[in-house]
Amino acid sequence: MFNFGNSLSDTGNIIRINSSAQSSRFPYGETYFERPTGRVSDGRLIIDFFAEAFGLPYLPPYLMHSHGINCRSGVNFAVFGATALDVTFFQERNISVFVNNSLSVQLRWFDTLKHSLCNATATSDCRDYLSRSLFVLGEIGGNDYTISLFGGRSIYEVQTDVVPKVIETISSTAKLLIEQGVMELVIPGLIPLGCSASFLTRFRSNNEKDYDPQNGCLKRYNDLSEYHEVSLQHAVKQLRLVYPQVKIVYANWYGASIRFYNSPHQFGFINSLDACCGGPGPYNYNLAIQCGFPGSTVCENPSQYVDWDGFHLTEAAYRKMAVDLLHGPYSTPPILC
Repeated sequence: MFNFGNSLSDTGNIIRINSSAQSSRFPYGETYFERPTGRVSDGRLIIDFFAEAFGLPYLPPYLMHSHGINCRSGVNFAVFGATALDVTFFQERNISVFVNNSLSVQLRWFDTLKHSLCNATATSDCRDYLSRSLFVLGEIGGNDYTISLFGGRSIYEVQTDVVPKVIETISSTAKLLIEQGVMELVIPGLIPLGCSASFLTRFRSNNEKDYDPQNGCLKRYNDLSEYHEVSLQHAVKQLRLVYPQVKIVYANWYGASIRFYNSPHQFGFINSLDACCGGPGPYNYNLAIQCGFPGSTVCENPSQYVDWDGFHLTEAAYRKMAVDLLHGPYSTPPILC
């Protein structure tokens, strides 16, 4: 299994790039690993639960490959802060980017690694190996929207200028992988941006009409997430028409997670909007005092929270999402079938 993406699935690449990164600090990793691993949560991520379901070891971060790790069973290329679009797109618009590890960079890493996984000069050998592997392409795109919005761009600008390019990049990347022999590909959508403690804090409004009465989330930012989902589903349908022999799964992360905010108690959560770990603020989120840094606090029981640190979810939320993504109904077709 091979994974591309951002912090929602990074299993440790970021701390190989920056050893003092936020996820290198306790309480990250406290729930399952009992130590920081670079995962941006209190424990396991969706990609970890996928690995467990397939009987595979947890995917090692690509940037550990020089340490002699066994990559034959899979590798994770995802990086905290990664975008779908190249850094030049944002630089041209005077928008600051966290890291320069976009989807195209991760693809180059994959091309480099192929030489040690299969005989890259023997096309049939590599195609056979890749055809027997599961590839997960995302979540990716959430950072493109977040840094644009936090950088002062309007929702309309993001919807018209950024979303189409993100969807095209995801689609073109899927085509590149399929042309190399990939026969099973999972393409996840976004989690609801308007429900995250960071968005609820940054774009806090005095107008109650800006909030969804069912869940307290910011409607306009969830509408943007849904716009991405509709666009992504259309792209997946087009890919299926071109490659009918390939199993292309649309993984509805939005649907799998929005239910936690709509009916938190039904899923064992007592708090759906506050960050479990964060700094002083209306949603326990403070940009100046983030999780893991001096002045931050962590909740006693992360399993009762949906939001871990303002941007990312808890292991408990990821676990519940993973179950229904693997077996349905939030994956089309189900990943395990």
